[in-house]
Amino acid sequence: MGRFEGHVALVTGGASGIGRATWRRLAAEGATVVVSDVDGRSAAEISAEIAALGARGRFIRQDVRDRAQWQAIMAEIRAGFGRLDVLVNSAGILREGTVEDTDLATWRQVMAVNLDGTFWGCQAAIPLLKESGRGAIVNLSSVSGLKGDLELAAYDASKGAVRLLSKEVALFCARQGYPVRCNSVHPGVVETPMVSTFFTTAKLSDAANWTQPIGRSVRPEEVAGMIAWLASAEASFVTGAEYVIDGGITA
Repeated sequence: MGRFEGHVALVTGGASGIGRATWRRLAAEGATVVVSDVDGRSAAEISAEIAALGARGRFIRQDVRDRAQWQAIMAEIRAGFGRLDVLVNSAGILREGTVEDTDLATWRQVMAVNLDGTFWGCQAAIPLLKESGRGAIVNLSSVSGLKGDLELAAYDASKGAVRLLSKEVALFCARQGYPVRCNSVHPGVVETPMVSTFFTTAKLSDAANWTQPIGRSVRPEEVAGMIAWLASAEASFVTGAEYVIDGGITA
């Protein structure tokens, strides 16, 4: 029996990177997985991956910025599986820009995906999660949510807000007596397509700021392992916490 036998988990941003590594880890440990991403072209590929793992689940195209889509996906999960035990808010975007040159469109785009999407997800999922009696939310923040960077004004602000939102959700659920925990995960530089593309195109003022003392990037599977632990019964007394996996950047 895997840690997540009988659990239903929703992972956003599941087409690639941390999201993909996470749903694969949860599925390998017995979870039924609902994988969402704004990239609907990945549906057939992800459905095939789920089947190849011998897992139950489905892919749903979702724009996390849209509150109505969050409500619809919860209705679909209730109708199709009858429960939700785990929500992993992994969808996110990364945009370069300083406090001087970030334009309003970029600021709002980053906030809409990284912060609004996480907020709508928590809000929409709590009713189903508390019904399960063992709900767990894991929100993807970043080391950029703990410290400043030279040229990531919108991204840093959004990830810092995700950190505090996670604590707010945790305290609210605890004080209400809801069996729902909420924690945030703060990776350093991760080997994902989003990060690779960013470093190829960005013109950073101080590349040394992006080196990790441990001497390599974080693997998505390593982040997924931390997320799986936080979502499991092994972390049953952990809520409102922030977990850093950054190779020593914030040490």
